[in-house]
Amino acid sequence: MTVGPLLREWRSRRRLSQLELSTRLGVSARHISFVETGRSGASRALLLQFAEHLDVPLRARNELLLAAGYAPAFGEHRLDDGAMEPVRRAIDTVLTAHEPHPALAVDDCWNVVAANRGIALLLEDVAPELLTAPPNVLRLTLHPDGLAPRVNNLPELRTSLLRKVDRQATLSGDPRLSELYEELASYSHESPDGAPPADDRVFLPVRLRMTSGTELRLVTTVTTFGTPLDTTVAGLSMESFFPADAETAEFLRRDAENGTTRLERLAARHPHLVQYLAGG
Repeated sequence: MTVGPLLREWRSRRRLSQLELSTRLGVSARHISFVETGRSGASRALLLQFAEHLDVPLRARNELLLAAGYAPAFGEHRLDDGAMEPVRRAIDTVLTAHEPHPALAVDDCWNVVAANRGIALLLEDVAPELLTAPPNVLRLTLHPDGLAPRVNNLPELRTSLLRKVDRQATLSGDPRLSELYEELASYSHESPDGAPPADDRVFLPVRLRMTSGTELRLVTTVTTFGTPLDTTVAGLSMESFFPADAETAEFLRRDAENGTTRLERLAARHPHLVQYLAGG
């Protein structure tokens, strides 16, 4: 695809008229129209301005530049590249510091790139095929052979996660996310019965039933890297689980004191997962 249709697609995706975009950029709507139809070219600087004001993801900004005949502006390093060592160190620091509570890092398609030892708590009884490299967090959560049978508020959580993926797919234009959404939406299973939600909630906890019958209530936060200049870094995020009540906090504390038994069992069944452990 040439650069004109790509720009028009991103402008339409952000629901901006040519006049609205021209006001933001300080150029005429006529010039934007000419660029989108191919009657005029656009400088590299103007294309980057377009992308900035349209909040185009870094990977897609590179695609815009390439379509116009310019070199990419942003790097795309593998996480194991030498240049990414500070990124890996930051991820390991955050994940390890969060133990014994579960935490993990994912890429822009929700594939796990790193996790701390507390994550073993969430992976017991998950079907082996869901743990093949790289494991996908949303697939692990919503698949009938994953965590889904143990999630007591699955309908609420499923709706929330599907909305999040759908929105992310729309905003990013990434076909991989659209495919992931279709897969997740196709899962069918019987939802566990749970108590109705309280009216005074301030967040949606994950209500996870353990094999012992204990229900853990976990709330999550997401951390991203500021001012990324690499497409891989821009897609990384870290999700941390916190106890949402005193009972869950006490369970996690006691579980951590029992040593690494759960993690050892998991590693024995799935040795390749060790490569994802922060500080391992």
